[in-house]
Amino acid sequence: MDATFLEQILIIFALSIGALALCYRLKMPGIVAFFLTGIIAGPHGLGLITNRADVEILAELGIIFLLFTIGMELSLKSLLEMKKGMLTGGVLQIGLTIGVVAVIASAFGLAPPEAIFFGMLLAHTSTTVMLTVFQHRGEVDTPPVRLALGISVLQDLSTVPMILLVPMLGGMGSAGVVPSLINFGIGLILLGAVTVSALWVVPRLLYRVASLRSRELFMI
Repeated sequence: MDATFLEQILIIFALSIGALALCYRLKMPGIVAFFLTGIIAGPHGLGLITNRADVEILAELGIIFLLFTIGMELSLKSLLEMKKGMLTGGVLQIGLTIGVVAVIASAFGLAPPEAIFFGMLLAHTSTTVMLTVFQHRGEVDTPPVRLALGISVLQDLSTVPMILLVPMLGGMGSAGVVPSLINFGIGLILLGAVTVSALWVVPRLLYRVASLRSRELFMI
């Protein structure tokens, strides 16, 4: 990291503190402060940040840690307890959004594959933003919010098959259909493997690590 990059990080921190203080006085969620910081410091604002590549790397790390925080807040057990509402509401929301957006996009002259693609884009909400807002309001543990977060997590999981469907929507020839189907199947298998790991493998691994009574190893 050179001095210029460190200076830009300092600028981001300074603007974030000021924006957080302002949002706190206005009783607004902290996530708004971070949006304002990016708008002000970015190339379309005051242009204070020029080394965008390094900042984007830190932003990706921030997203990873934020998603980890979501995992700490949510419990698979609590989500499975309302699986009927989560699955029913999530499938209906995703399906209806894709259908309605596709119909509207087709009315504006877009081809069906493009219309469906835009529907898939708009069928998602930001779990991170939702969690931050509900944390600010102290409503994370309420049943409606848990259901909403569960539906949002289902949307995140549906991103995998949607991404795998994009090549099929691209109008590929028959020669490319079989590889696309194979990739789609592999993606679903990987998604199932991650789910199984989260339910059975990871808890047992964490228990074994905790049994070693090493605070440093457990934190890592």
